[in-house]
Amino acid sequence: MGSMSIVHWLIVLFVVVLLFGPRRLPDLARGMGEAIREFKKAINGTDQQKPQITETKNTSTSDRV
Repeated sequence: MGSMSIVHWLIVLFVVVLLFGPRRLPDLARGMGEAIREFKKAINGTDQQKPQITETKNTSTSDRV
C-alpha cells in the first residue's frame, strides 16, 4: 500500500492529458526540465558570479580644499 503501481501512474497520466491536452504536454515537460536545471544550479552555486573588487579614489569634498 505505500508505493504506486503502474495502474496508478497510468491513471495520473490520463488525468494530466485530460487537463492539459496532448499539445501542451511537451511544453510543460520542457519547462519542468528547465526549472529543475535552474534549481540544481542554484543549489550547487554554479550560477553565482564572483564579486569583483575594484579600487576607488576617495573623492570626498573635505579633500578638495
